[in-house]
Amino acid sequence: MRTIRLTIEYDGTGYSGWQRQPNGLAVQQVIEEALCQLLGDKIDLRSSGRTDAGVHARGMAAAFKTASNLPLKAFVDGTNRFLPPDIAILEAFEAPAGFKPIGDALAKHYRYTILLTTVRSPLRRFHAWHLREELDLEAMRAGAARFVGRHDFAAFRASNCAARTTTRRVDSVTVTRESDTITIDVVGGGFLKNMVRVMAGTLVEIGRRRFTPEHITWLLQNGDRKKAGATAPACGLCLIKVYYPENTVVEVTSQPEVF
Repeated sequence: MRTIRLTIEYDGTGYSGWQRQPNGLAVQQVIEEALCQLLGDKIDLRSSGRTDAGVHARGMAAAFKTASNLPLKAFVDGTNRFLPPDIAILEAFEAPAGFKPIGDALAKHYRYTILLTTVRSPLRRFHAWHLREELDLEAMRAGAARFVGRHDFAAFRASNCAARTTTRRVDSVTVTRESDTITIDVVGGGFLKNMVRVMAGTLVEIGRRRFTPEHITWLLQNGDRKKAGATAPACGLCLIKVYYPENTVVEVTSQPEVF
């Protein structure tokens, strides 16, 4: 059996999230059905994590096992033939046996986008959180720096988060502005449910000067979700990339023949 790792881009607006579920159409379900059409077999697609309803991805990583001898290019072009316009396979890699999309991941990069305009943007409404007021960028940057490190993020998770532990490693948080757009880029080893969205909502409160940057440290020490900012809307969040060690890709010198 081969293990194929995919890099997937999708607009999550019309989906109930990544994970297959009984009450809504999920991205995972659509891709599994497309792979089934391509390969003629039922496919169990395991991802590097979950995204909530309305959240997007530019570089979701997922893997599946198959006995097919199709070349890697066919897993991209062939699967895309059966996918809707808002989902696409970008790349396919040969992964070693035992590869685990979640367990082998070194880090993930999420980006949260905020649109600052006095008039709402119909074209960007599904890809940014629209705010009309100006934000204090330097204060937001000062607050963002306090997230870096290994901390207890209990104050930055959804109430129905099922994670056993709330300690997570955050490698970097950067806040940048270009024209009318603020982006919050977060890189870390793993994230709790809604964690990046609550981080973004809290940084916005700092930008509004309702919280001080020091409030981040207080929240990390006290774990009080009620004292953090609101959960930012799902539309502004995008999974940019999942990082893996180099040995999770098998170098293929020649593609299997297609019979």
